[in-house]
Amino acid sequence: MKLLLLLCLTVYVFAKEPPDVDCLVIHLKYVHCSWNQQGTPEVNYTFYSRFHKYKFSECATYLLENNTIVGCNQPYQDTLDRFSTFYTKLAHGNKSFLKDTKLKEKVKLNPPTNLTVQIGSDSNLWFYWNQTAINCVEHEVHYRINNKEWETSAVSAGRQSFCINLPSASSMYELKVKSKIDEACGGSIYWSDWSKPVVWGSNNSTDPSQMNGLTSVWTPVLYVLGILTLIILVLMLLRHERVRIILLPVVPKPSFFPDVQDWNQLSKGLKESFSYNERACPVSEYCHVSQSDSESSDSTTSSVASDQTGCSLLIPMESDLFTPCSSSTSSVHISSEQAE
Repeated sequence: MKLLLLLCLTVYVFAKEPPDVDCLVIHLKYVHCSWNQQGTPEVNYTFYSRFHKYKFSECATYLLENNTIVGCNQPYQDTLDRFSTFYTKLAHGNKSFLKDTKLKEKVKLNPPTNLTVQIGSDSNLWFYWNQTAINCVEHEVHYRINNKEWETSAVSAGRQSFCINLPSASSMYELKVKSKIDEACGGSIYWSDWSKPVVWGSNNSTDPSQMNGLTSVWTPVLYVLGILTLIILVLMLLRHERVRIILLPVVPKPSFFPDVQDWNQLSKGLKESFSYNERACPVSEYCHVSQSDSESSDSTTSSVASDQTGCSLLIPMESDLFTPCSSSTSSVHISSEQAE
């Protein structure tokens, strides 16, 4: 009975679809193969592999999951081997499952290491990192400013640096990078995992978790200070007329003809500057007379001059009018009588 039960279980196991082996070249150092994509296998398989010019060899390092073999890391002997076919074999008892895999585009690099950031002599922000096979590796950079959306930038093969022009000392810059084999060296469809992010900001910190912690602590404090400042400002505007006029000055109504009420609101000094009186200035004519006539009219001229105020204007008569001096004298005499 036990023998029959064991036979039935064996037939059931091999009647199921064999596990699919998936292989990937890791960092051009070894080939990683696994067969647990459909779940943990029920039996432990023996794994064999080879490239086209070698013989089958058993796995050097098995990978376990719940005490069950689920994968293998096989040494990678030559970097050019990935351009040839890779053969695998899973065996259990007298049953084996063969598969061949093209590894040319199935290379996954390790994440870049030694990320550093510094301000260059050109005042730009420079990020640097290290990666294997510089001339055969392209990079993709993700960076963001002040925890906003990530921006993407490609870095061509042969470069292991990235520049942000003229950074602001009051902003926080965060960057991470990933790599893959460039098309010039065969190409790969797999990117490496992201590197650890590096941060540069106002305190030049390189620990993003520390920066996020400081930001989360200060955010509520800034909110409270802002609300208190607003309340104090409103109270000052309500209770202090002088402060209100300074901060919110009264703007006069724009009008071409001002209202009488607006004039009444002006100060006394300002009103006086707009109104003034000017005395009338008398105007008289004179002409040149002879010395004899001049002596006879001295008394009259003196009386006229005595009545003149500080504001007077004398207009000489034109010589071409030939006005007799006696006429002018009588004119002056009449004006003096009127003044009396």
